Amino acid sequence: MLLLGCIKEVSEYELVISLPSGLSGFVPVTHISDAYSKMLSKQVAQGELLEELPSLLDLYSPGMLVRCIVTTVEKRADGRRSIKLSIDPKKVNKGLNASALAPGMLLSGFVSSVEDHGYLIDIGVSGTHAFLPHQKAQNYIKAVKRGSDLKIGQNLNCIIVEVKNEGRVVRLSIDRSEVAASLATEQQNWTLSNLLPGLVVKARVQMVAPFGIKLSFLSSFTGVVDFMHMDPEKSMKYSPDQVVKACILSINPTSKVVRLTLRQAFLHPGGSPNQLSSDRMGAVVEESTVKTFYKQFGAIFELDDGTLAFARLKHLSKNKKSLQPTAFKAGCKHKCRIIDYSLMDEMCIVSLKYQIIEARFLQYQDVHTGDVVKGKVFALKPIGMQVKVTDGIKGLVPFMHLADVILKQPEKKYSIGDEVKCRVLECNPEGRKLILTLKKGLIQSKLPVLSNYEDAKPGLVTHGFVVCAREFGCIVKFYNDVKGLVPKNELSSEPIACPDKVFHEGQVVKVMVLKCEPQQERLLLSFRLSSKPALEDKKEFTPKKKEEVKYQIGEMVDVKILKKKDNGIEVSVLEDEGNVIAFIPTAHLSDFVTTCKLLWHCLEEGDVLPRVMCLSDKGERMILSRKSAVISAVQEQQVVRSFSEIQPGMLLTGYVRKVMPFGVFVEFPFGVTGLAPKVSMSDKFVTDTKDHFEVGQTVIAKVMSIDEEKQRVLLNLKVSECSSGDSAAESFALLNQYFKEMKEIRNLLTGREEPSVARGLGELVPGRELQLVLQDVKEDGSALFHGSSVTGLTVTATRYHMGDKNIGPGEKTKALVLHVDALTSKVYVSLREELLKQ
Repeated sequence: MLLLGCIKEVSEYELVISLPSGLSGFVPVTHISDAYSKMLSKQVAQGELLEELPSLLDLYSPGMLVRCIVTTVEKRADGRRSIKLSIDPKKVNKGLNASALAPGMLLSGFVSSVEDHGYLIDIGVSGTHAFLPHQKAQNYIKAVKRGSDLKIGQNLNCIIVEVKNEGRVVRLSIDRSEVAASLATEQQNWTLSNLLPGLVVKARVQMVAPFGIKLSFLSSFTGVVDFMHMDPEKSMKYSPDQVVKACILSINPTSKVVRLTLRQAFLHPGGSPNQLSSDRMGAVVEESTVKTFYKQFGAIFELDDGTLAFARLKHLSKNKKSLQPTAFKAGCKHKCRIIDYSLMDEMCIVSLKYQIIEARFLQYQDVHTGDVVKGKVFALKPIGMQVKVTDGIKGLVPFMHLADVILKQPEKKYSIGDEVKCRVLECNPEGRKLILTLKKGLIQSKLPVLSNYEDAKPGLVTHGFVVCAREFGCIVKFYNDVKGLVPKNELSSEPIACPDKVFHEGQVVKVMVLKCEPQQERLLLSFRLSSKPALEDKKEFTPKKKEEVKYQIGEMVDVKILKKKDNGIEVSVLEDEGNVIAFIPTAHLSDFVTTCKLLWHCLEEGDVLPRVMCLSDKGERMILSRKSAVISAVQEQQVVRSFSEIQPGMLLTGYVRKVMPFGVFVEFPFGVTGLAPKVSMSDKFVTDTKDHFEVGQTVIAKVMSIDEEKQRVLLNLKVSECSSGDSAAESFALLNQYFKEMKEIRNLLTGREEPSVARGLGELVPGRELQLVLQDVKEDGSALFHGSSVTGLTVTATRYHMGDKNIGPGEKTKALVLHVDALTSKVYVSLREELLKQ
């Protein structure tokens, strides 16, 4: 189908085209012309920008009329249709051949090359060379003010001035006055197969109907003018046999229907339709008057400034059932809102729907950086998640911004149709680009939004997110792509040797501006939000009272160890320079019971623990947790915040609160608790509950049933019942976390400055080969060893792991480390040859 369209928007990679009847389509950058596509391919092949290749923004501007052909119509994810167009002359003019060309014809052409005396023009007709002399282009070049020459890929309205050699050579003109006065005539021998949109014809009125006019033109053609394309000044004055000037809008080769317009803006080729003032878009009109109601299409209104507007049937009421035609008699008044403007119909598109009239956002220009918006998920892509804010506004949540932590499987957290609350990171109305974040730390932040370098005044405290952590410090990004550097010495009041171990990509952080150079876009930041209290002021220093602490459950903090106690560790929050005191129970140092005890022994006063989560603040002090499984569950919102949210079948991550003879009590973040009876504790037969679970142990529980009246929850802890499906992946993830924590413990031990037994333990890893001296052989065949690398440690090999070695006390031997028990300072080794060879 061929259509006349008007360019509505121009971006780097496509043209958005306004089509008749309020429709719109798009032309990809690869569907301009052959010459332009070849230059694009050359640029891609070379991997660098070509100076001679102009961008679409250099060639096209809103308001230009272009001839298009529909290439595909596809249904989008949101249910709407997407119309893909081409303006390539080979497709638009495919009905023409060399022998059909005649002087006076108005065709679309594209500059394919610049020559000494003019331009070669691609008119899409095979076997025809079209030439545009310089003198026939000067008038146009001066008027459009796009440089001293035409550019390759530029679209032109061309008049054929001369035809030679049976159409193999034609001479063209783009003189504005000649183009504007052009008229398609019978002598040019147009047929239905080569008729083009944009041609102006003399036509005769055959019939006048309520919905439009039937015309005859070029002797043998008939066409239709619908009610939106009659000249508003003469809409009631048309009569049969009246001769009018009309412009062809569309040709449907299948149905053979030709549609035309009588609107004045289209009757002079090369012109542009009237555009809507930018301040009118989105405006609410308190009183618009019904001019005409069409029960199958909608209604035409006269707005308060005298202009006409059209409301489609679906925009006249909440739904079809509630539509009352009697409310749209001529002269009736209604409140409406301008939601769009159809360039090809020169008419505002309005809606009478209450939710649209009251909507906060209607177009991209209404959205501002830092706004909190609500939307619905309509697509999940590898780069992120697409969210529909309104029918006309769609945004992207990049993969990094789907949650406070990087989600490995976002499809488990989000589904199509889910409602989400986001914050605008970046909005570019011209490019129809909207970048959003779902990070709670940014959405809930009450601090000022930093969206340009000019606002970055020294002392400003705001929230941002880490995009890079390296040995030199952290790069933090804010809104509108503003970013700055936190140097290593400003990361914390305590030295941080490896920033990439403490900070991670996507982490929300609170920062203070130290210095900004807006011209150079340089920004220096600090995580140290206040100076340390002086030594002389220490007597006056008192920790903040509990009611002053504003940390929420799930919030991540960095802490410094103050004191080790029998049941846990007392810490201070670094962000508040030690003013807030909190407590980490020993059981909450890790998901693994043995690792908890090991960490408690390895940690020392003054050590810094990054990314610890606030678990509770109900008592006198805040309780924190380092359990990675519990932290992930909270950050990925796989938790329940109250009893009312619990549903049977849910899988929840928690920790053992109490072990009783009859079962196990499990507590979840936000304080909800449940009971796993003895029969539901394990896949194995349970004799003594204490043999299976310990207080503080991390567990995954399945909700079996709830008693709303007694506020009780029954749980199942059987592994067979509590797997999400991919048990192998879950097991590997747990193993990975265990080895990660063991590596952390070794780093702690080896990082101590003074030589010690602990440091020696940290340097011993399974698989390491040692030179040992046999100390003693016991009655059961096991042996004890000593050596310079294991001073102060008990080194043992069982009878089996002595292998075939026949050595006596005092003799040297090689041994392989099998296991290191840091709690008891014991090292287990093997002398077996098959292991040593490996």
